[in-house]
Amino acid sequence: MMPATLYLVPNTLDLGLTTAASADLREVLPLGVIQIAARLQYWVAENAKATRAFLKRVDAVVPLAQPLQAVHIVELPRPVKGAAAVADTAPALHALLAPAANGHDIGLISDAGLPAVADPGAALVWAAHAAGLPVLPLPGPSSLLLALAASGLHGQSFAFVGYLPVDATARSARIRELEVLSRRAGQTQLMIETPYRNAALLGALVTTLDASTRLSVSCGLTVPQGWTRSDTVAAWRTRPATMPADVPAVFSLLAR
Repeated sequence: MMPATLYLVPNTLDLGLTTAASADLREVLPLGVIQIAARLQYWVAENAKATRAFLKRVDAVVPLAQPLQAVHIVELPRPVKGAAAVADTAPALHALLAPAANGHDIGLISDAGLPAVADPGAALVWAAHAAGLPVLPLPGPSSLLLALAASGLHGQSFAFVGYLPVDATARSARIRELEVLSRRAGQTQLMIETPYRNAALLGALVTTLDASTRLSVSCGLTVPQGWTRSDTVAAWRTRPATMPADVPAVFSLLAR
């Protein structure tokens, strides 16, 4: 029997902003990826509801190999805070890979973009390696790489720093820390935020960063209304931007 494979299946970046009827997956995903997704019966997901919506869009392009009701979708365990997090979730992660013991391929998917990159799922990939399962990442959109490419900032050296603190004082301190690191290393710093806090993060960046620092924002990547703006902080202050509260964005800075 051929060993089962854990497929890392990319999702779209629109988070359901468009409907299955109006959005053709072939605009953002290769047909080969859609064909693999259509035949998988077992899935591990960040969110089961979002995965069912994704599979309905797949079915509109390539019919599913089995009815959607017969597709098994289980959610990743929520991470446990504290030092025991890995130990606590390890048995659950191995259980999620159980179908592979019977030769069934498994798909890992997140709500948007590539699973296990700025998203949950890395621990399951590690568990798959530990179990001797082949892991195959499939091509698709990554908001971080698309934003970096569109920014015009340093693409040879960059770091993704995730979410910044919500507390305004701690957030400003972290921004200053990242600016110093960027200037010293010549490194682009990328970050994300929950969409409803987009405006707060942009405001903090524009207020805290030096006027000469370069700041790029990519919003709604791969959707028709998506945009990227790259400018100095001084220019952002002169020409403020309005950030939507329901569209994902990637923020990038490069200090000179």
